[in-house]
Amino acid sequence: MYRLIKKYWFLIGLLLVFVVTVADTSETVSSIGRWLKMHRGPDAVIVLIFFFSGLILDARQIKSGIMDAKGIIAALIIIFLVAPVIGALFGAIPIDTGVVIGIFLVAVMPTTLSSGVVMTGAAGGNIAQALVITILANGLAVFTIPVVLSLLLNLVGGSTVVVIDKPAIMIKLGFYVLLPLCFGLTIKLLAKSLMDRFVYRLQMLNQLLVLAIVWMAMSQARDAIVSGGASMGIIFLLVFSFHGILLAAAGIFTGFLKLGKGRRESVIFMGGQKTLPLSIILQVSLFPQYGLALVVCVLHHLIHLLMDGYLVGKLK
Repeated sequence: MYRLIKKYWFLIGLLLVFVVTVADTSETVSSIGRWLKMHRGPDAVIVLIFFFSGLILDARQIKSGIMDAKGIIAALIIIFLVAPVIGALFGAIPIDTGVVIGIFLVAVMPTTLSSGVVMTGAAGGNIAQALVITILANGLAVFTIPVVLSLLLNLVGGSTVVVIDKPAIMIKLGFYVLLPLCFGLTIKLLAKSLMDRFVYRLQMLNQLLVLAIVWMAMSQARDAIVSGGASMGIIFLLVFSFHGILLAAAGIFTGFLKLGKGRRESVIFMGGQKTLPLSIILQVSLFPQYGLALVVCVLHHLIHLLMDGYLVGKLK
Protein backbone atom coordinates (compact mmCIF):
# COMPACT_ATOMS: atom_id res chain seq x y z
CA MET A 1 0.00 0.00 0.00
CA TYR A 2 2.78 2.39 0.94
CA ARG A 3 4.56 1.65 -2.36
CA LEU A 4 1.43 2.43 -4.35
CA ILE A 5 0.90 5.72 -2.48
CA LYS A 6 4.54 6.68 -3.01
CA LYS A 7 4.37 5.80 -6.70
CA TYR A 8 1.08 7.57 -7.42
CA TRP A 9 1.05 10.28 -4.77
CA PHE A 10 0.80 13.04 -7.41
CA LEU A 11 -2.24 11.36 -8.98
CA ILE A 12 -3.82 10.99 -5.53
CA GLY A 13 -3.05 14.66 -4.85
CA LEU A 14 -4.83 15.74 -8.03
CA LEU A 15 -7.93 13.75 -7.11
CA LEU A 16 -7.94 15.25 -3.62
CA VAL A 17 -7.62 18.79 -5.03
CA PHE A 18 -10.60 18.19 -7.32
CA VAL A 19 -12.82 16.54 -4.70
CA VAL A 20 -12.06 19.00 -1.88
CA THR A 21 -12.47 22.09 -4.08
CA VAL A 22 -15.71 21.00 -5.76
CA ALA A 23 -17.31 19.28 -2.75
CA ASP A 24 -16.73 22.19 -0.34
CA THR A 25 -20.24 23.69 -0.26
CA SER A 26 -19.09 26.55 1.99
CA GLU A 27 -16.67 27.56 -0.82
CA THR A 28 -13.99 28.37 1.75
CA VAL A 29 -11.36 26.39 -0.15
CA SER A 30 -12.30 27.80 -3.55
CA SER A 31 -12.56 31.38 -2.27
CA ILE A 32 -8.96 31.20 -0.99
CA GLY A 33 -7.89 29.77 -4.34
CA ARG A 34 -9.70 32.54 -6.24
CA TRP A 35 -8.11 35.20 -4.04
CA LEU A 36 -4.64 33.81 -4.72
CA LYS A 37 -5.34 33.61 -8.45
CA MET A 38 -6.50 37.23 -8.50
CA HIS A 39 -3.33 38.28 -6.67
CA ARG A 40 -0.84 36.69 -9.10
CA GLY A 41 -0.56 33.40 -7.21
CA PRO A 42 -0.09 31.26 -10.37
CA ASP A 43 2.60 33.63 -11.67
CA ALA A 44 4.58 33.32 -8.42
CA VAL A 45 4.27 29.53 -8.52
CA ILE A 46 5.47 29.35 -12.16
CA VAL A 47 8.52 31.46 -11.27
CA LEU A 48 9.36 29.08 -8.41
CA ILE A 49 8.88 26.01 -10.62
CA PHE A 50 11.36 27.22 -13.22
CA PHE A 51 13.80 28.42 -10.57
CA PHE A 52 13.79 24.94 -9.03
CA SER A 53 14.01 23.41 -12.51
CA GLY A 54 17.23 25.37 -13.01
CA LEU A 55 18.58 23.92 -9.76
CA ILE A 56 17.73 20.39 -10.97
CA LEU A 57 19.26 20.66 -14.46
CA ASP A 58 22.77 19.50 -15.24
CA ALA A 59 25.05 20.38 -18.15
CA ARG A 60 24.66 17.00 -19.88
CA GLN A 61 20.88 17.34 -19.94
CA ILE A 62 21.08 20.83 -21.42
CA LYS A 63 23.37 19.80 -24.26
CA SER A 64 21.51 16.59 -25.15
CA GLY A 65 18.11 18.29 -24.85
CA ILE A 66 18.97 21.14 -27.20
CA MET A 67 20.66 18.85 -29.72
CA ASP A 68 17.77 16.36 -29.92
CA ALA A 69 16.04 17.97 -32.89
CA LYS A 70 13.87 14.92 -33.64
CA GLY A 71 12.19 15.00 -30.25
CA ILE A 72 11.61 18.78 -30.34
CA ILE A 73 10.11 18.70 -33.85
CA ALA A 74 7.91 15.71 -32.98
CA ALA A 75 6.48 17.54 -29.95
CA LEU A 76 5.83 20.72 -31.97
CA ILE A 77 4.03 18.73 -34.70
CA ILE A 78 1.75 17.17 -32.09
CA ILE A 79 1.06 20.57 -30.49
CA PHE A 80 0.43 22.61 -33.64
CA LEU A 81 -0.80 20.09 -36.21
CA VAL A 82 -2.14 16.90 -34.63
CA ALA A 83 -4.11 18.63 -31.84
CA PRO A 84 -5.99 21.09 -34.14
CA VAL A 85 -6.83 18.26 -36.57
CA ILE A 86 -8.26 16.20 -33.69
CA GLY A 87 -10.15 19.30 -32.54
CA ALA A 88 -11.66 19.73 -36.03
CA LEU A 89 -12.80 16.08 -36.01
CA PHE A 90 -14.39 16.52 -32.59
CA GLY A 91 -16.12 19.65 -33.90
CA ALA A 92 -18.07 17.46 -36.32
CA ILE A 93 -19.80 15.69 -33.41
CA PRO A 94 -23.35 17.03 -32.84
CA ILE A 95 -22.82 18.52 -29.37
CA ASP A 96 -23.42 21.86 -27.65
CA THR A 97 -21.68 24.81 -29.33
CA GLY A 98 -20.05 25.83 -26.05
CA VAL A 99 -18.46 22.40 -25.72
CA VAL A 100 -17.18 22.55 -29.31
CA ILE A 101 -15.64 25.99 -28.72
CA GLY A 102 -14.01 24.67 -25.55
CA ILE A 103 -12.46 21.79 -27.51
CA PHE A 104 -11.21 24.24 -30.14
CA LEU A 105 -9.64 26.45 -27.46
CA VAL A 106 -7.85 23.48 -25.94
CA ALA A 107 -6.70 22.22 -29.35
CA VAL A 108 -4.92 25.45 -30.37
CA MET A 109 -3.15 26.01 -27.05
CA PRO A 110 0.63 25.60 -26.68
CA THR A 111 2.09 23.31 -24.05
CA THR A 112 1.91 24.09 -20.34
CA LEU A 113 4.47 26.35 -18.70
CA SER A 114 4.90 24.16 -15.64
CA SER A 115 3.41 20.69 -15.25
CA GLY A 116 4.85 19.20 -18.45
CA VAL A 117 8.40 20.12 -17.46
CA VAL A 118 7.89 18.79 -13.94
CA MET A 119 6.38 15.50 -15.12
CA THR A 120 9.08 15.00 -17.73
CA GLY A 121 11.72 15.22 -15.00
CA ALA A 122 9.73 13.04 -12.59
CA ALA A 123 9.39 10.32 -15.25
CA GLY A 124 13.13 10.29 -15.94
CA GLY A 125 13.05 12.43 -19.08
CA ASN A 126 15.22 15.31 -20.21
CA ILE A 127 14.08 18.50 -18.46
CA ALA A 128 16.20 20.71 -20.72
CA GLN A 129 14.45 19.41 -23.82
CA ALA A 130 11.07 19.95 -22.16
CA LEU A 131 12.08 23.55 -21.43
CA VAL A 132 13.14 24.11 -25.05
CA ILE A 133 9.78 22.77 -26.25
CA THR A 134 7.95 25.01 -23.75
CA ILE A 135 9.72 28.16 -24.89
CA LEU A 136 9.39 27.40 -28.61
CA ALA A 137 5.74 26.33 -28.39
CA ASN A 138 4.61 29.34 -26.37
CA GLY A 139 6.60 31.69 -28.59
CA LEU A 140 5.10 30.26 -31.78
CA ALA A 141 1.57 30.13 -30.32
CA VAL A 142 1.17 33.92 -30.39
CA PHE A 143 1.23 33.65 -34.20
CA THR A 144 -0.56 30.31 -34.70
CA ILE A 145 -3.55 30.73 -32.35
CA PRO A 146 -5.30 33.61 -34.22
CA VAL A 147 -5.01 31.76 -37.55
CA VAL A 148 -5.85 28.21 -36.44
CA LEU A 149 -8.63 29.17 -34.02
CA SER A 150 -10.29 31.30 -36.71
CA LEU A 151 -10.18 28.35 -39.12
CA LEU A 152 -11.71 26.02 -36.55
CA LEU A 153 -14.46 28.50 -35.65
CA ASN A 154 -15.48 28.61 -39.32
CA LEU A 155 -16.54 24.98 -38.90
CA VAL A 156 -19.32 26.07 -36.51
CA GLY A 157 -20.19 29.21 -38.44
CA GLY A 158 -18.27 31.62 -36.23
CA SER A 159 -16.57 34.80 -37.38
CA THR A 160 -14.85 35.93 -34.17
CA VAL A 161 -11.70 37.99 -34.61
CA VAL A 162 -8.99 36.48 -32.43
CA VAL A 163 -6.44 38.94 -31.07
CA ILE A 164 -3.44 37.84 -29.02
CA ASP A 165 -1.30 40.25 -27.00
CA LYS A 166 2.02 39.07 -28.45
CA PRO A 167 4.36 41.41 -26.49
CA ALA A 168 2.67 40.49 -23.19
CA ILE A 169 3.20 36.75 -23.78
CA MET A 170 6.83 37.28 -24.83
CA ILE A 171 7.48 39.36 -21.71
CA LYS A 172 5.82 36.69 -19.55
CA LEU A 173 8.04 34.00 -21.08
CA GLY A 174 11.10 36.11 -20.35
CA PHE A 175 10.29 37.05 -16.75
CA TYR A 176 8.42 33.94 -15.61
CA VAL A 177 10.42 31.25 -17.43
CA LEU A 178 13.83 32.30 -18.72
CA LEU A 179 14.90 34.64 -15.92
CA PRO A 180 14.18 32.31 -12.95
CA LEU A 181 15.55 29.37 -14.94
CA CYS A 182 18.84 31.16 -15.59
CA PHE A 183 19.01 32.24 -11.94
CA GLY A 184 18.55 28.64 -10.82
CA LEU A 185 21.15 27.41 -13.33
CA THR A 186 23.66 29.97 -12.05
CA ILE A 187 23.22 28.78 -8.46
CA LYS A 188 23.51 25.17 -9.66
CA LEU A 189 26.83 25.92 -11.38
CA LEU A 190 28.18 27.67 -8.27
CA ALA A 191 27.09 24.96 -5.84
CA LYS A 192 26.62 21.82 -7.94
CA SER A 193 27.59 19.25 -5.31
CA LEU A 194 25.21 20.80 -2.77
CA MET A 195 22.28 21.06 -5.22
CA ASP A 196 22.73 17.46 -6.41
CA ARG A 197 21.88 16.27 -2.90
CA PHE A 198 18.43 17.87 -3.10
CA VAL A 199 17.37 16.89 -6.64
CA TYR A 200 14.67 14.45 -5.53
CA ARG A 201 13.27 16.87 -2.94
CA LEU A 202 13.21 19.67 -5.50
CA GLN A 203 11.31 17.45 -7.94
CA MET A 204 8.77 16.66 -5.22
CA LEU A 205 8.46 20.36 -4.40
CA ASN A 206 7.84 21.19 -8.06
CA GLN A 207 5.06 18.63 -8.22
CA LEU A 208 3.45 20.17 -5.12
CA LEU A 209 3.62 23.57 -6.83
CA VAL A 210 1.82 22.12 -9.86
CA LEU A 211 -0.94 20.93 -7.52
CA ALA A 212 -1.19 24.50 -6.20
CA ILE A 213 -1.72 25.85 -9.74
CA VAL A 214 -4.41 23.23 -10.42
CA TRP A 215 -6.17 24.17 -7.16
CA MET A 216 -6.26 27.86 -8.09
CA ALA A 217 -7.62 27.06 -11.56
CA MET A 218 -10.22 24.68 -10.11
CA SER A 219 -11.28 27.34 -7.60
CA GLN A 220 -11.98 29.82 -10.38
CA ALA A 221 -14.00 27.34 -12.43
CA ARG A 222 -15.85 25.62 -9.54
CA ASP A 223 -19.18 27.31 -10.18
CA ALA A 224 -19.08 26.48 -13.89
CA ILE A 225 -18.23 22.84 -13.13
CA VAL A 226 -20.97 22.48 -10.50
CA SER A 227 -23.57 24.08 -12.79
CA GLY A 228 -22.49 21.89 -15.72
CA GLY A 229 -24.94 19.20 -14.62
CA ALA A 230 -25.64 16.44 -17.12
CA SER A 231 -23.13 17.89 -19.60
CA MET A 232 -20.25 16.99 -17.31
CA GLY A 233 -20.32 13.31 -18.29
CA ILE A 234 -20.16 14.11 -22.00
CA ILE A 235 -17.40 16.67 -21.48
CA PHE A 236 -15.43 14.18 -19.38
CA LEU A 237 -15.60 11.57 -22.16
CA LEU A 238 -14.63 14.12 -24.82
CA VAL A 239 -11.60 15.54 -23.02
CA PHE A 240 -10.48 12.06 -21.93
CA SER A 241 -10.67 10.88 -25.55
CA PHE A 242 -8.99 14.03 -26.86
CA HIS A 243 -5.99 13.69 -24.59
CA GLY A 244 -5.88 9.93 -25.07
CA ILE A 245 -5.55 10.40 -28.84
CA LEU A 246 -2.75 12.94 -28.32
CA LEU A 247 -0.90 10.47 -26.09
CA ALA A 248 -1.38 7.74 -28.69
CA ALA A 249 -0.01 10.07 -31.38
CA ALA A 250 3.00 10.87 -29.19
CA GLY A 251 3.58 7.15 -28.66
CA ILE A 252 3.49 6.54 -32.42
CA PHE A 253 5.92 9.40 -33.07
CA THR A 254 8.40 8.29 -30.43
CA GLY A 255 8.24 4.71 -31.70
CA PHE A 256 8.65 5.71 -35.34
CA LEU A 257 11.57 8.03 -34.53
CA LYS A 258 13.06 5.42 -32.16
CA LEU A 259 13.17 7.81 -29.21
CA GLY A 260 14.00 5.65 -26.20
CA LYS A 261 13.82 6.27 -22.47
CA GLY A 262 15.18 9.66 -21.52
CA ARG A 263 14.14 11.15 -24.88
CA ARG A 264 10.52 10.08 -25.27
CA GLU A 265 9.15 11.59 -22.05
CA SER A 266 9.37 15.22 -23.16
CA VAL A 267 7.54 14.42 -26.42
CA ILE A 268 4.77 12.56 -24.58
CA PHE A 269 4.17 15.12 -21.83
CA MET A 270 4.93 18.34 -23.69
CA GLY A 271 3.10 17.25 -26.85
CA GLY A 272 -0.12 16.39 -25.08
CA GLN A 273 -0.43 18.91 -22.25
CA LYS A 274 -2.14 22.23 -22.94
CA THR A 275 -1.75 25.50 -21.05
CA LEU A 276 -4.83 26.58 -19.09
CA PRO A 277 -4.42 30.33 -18.33
CA LEU A 278 -4.39 31.45 -21.98
CA SER A 279 -7.43 29.33 -22.85
CA ILE A 280 -9.34 30.89 -19.93
CA ILE A 281 -8.34 34.39 -21.03
CA LEU A 282 -9.61 33.75 -24.57
CA GLN A 283 -12.84 32.15 -23.33
CA VAL A 284 -13.63 35.04 -20.99
CA SER A 285 -12.77 37.74 -23.53
CA LEU A 286 -14.13 36.16 -26.74
CA PHE A 287 -16.83 33.66 -25.70
CA PRO A 288 -18.27 34.77 -22.33
CA GLN A 289 -21.74 33.55 -23.37
CA TYR A 290 -20.49 29.95 -23.60
CA GLY A 291 -19.88 28.91 -20.00
CA LEU A 292 -19.42 25.26 -20.98
CA ALA A 293 -16.33 26.25 -22.97
CA LEU A 294 -14.67 27.22 -19.68
CA VAL A 295 -15.69 23.89 -18.15
CA VAL A 296 -14.07 22.05 -21.07
CA CYS A 297 -10.80 23.97 -20.66
CA VAL A 298 -10.57 23.37 -16.90
CA LEU A 299 -11.75 19.77 -16.99
CA HIS A 300 -9.31 18.93 -19.78
CA HIS A 301 -6.50 20.41 -17.71
CA LEU A 302 -7.46 18.25 -14.75
CA ILE A 303 -8.00 15.08 -16.80
CA HIS A 304 -4.73 15.35 -18.70
CA LEU A 305 -2.88 15.85 -15.42
CA LEU A 306 -4.58 12.77 -13.95
CA MET A 307 -3.77 10.67 -17.02
CA ASP A 308 -0.19 11.94 -17.19
CA GLY A 309 0.24 11.58 -13.44
CA TYR A 310 -0.51 7.88 -13.89
CA LEU A 311 1.98 7.73 -16.78
CA VAL A 312 4.71 9.28 -14.62
CA GLY A 313 4.45 6.35 -12.25
CA LYS A 314 4.60 3.87 -15.14
CA LEU A 315 7.41 5.47 -17.14
CA LYS A 316 9.80 6.08 -14.28
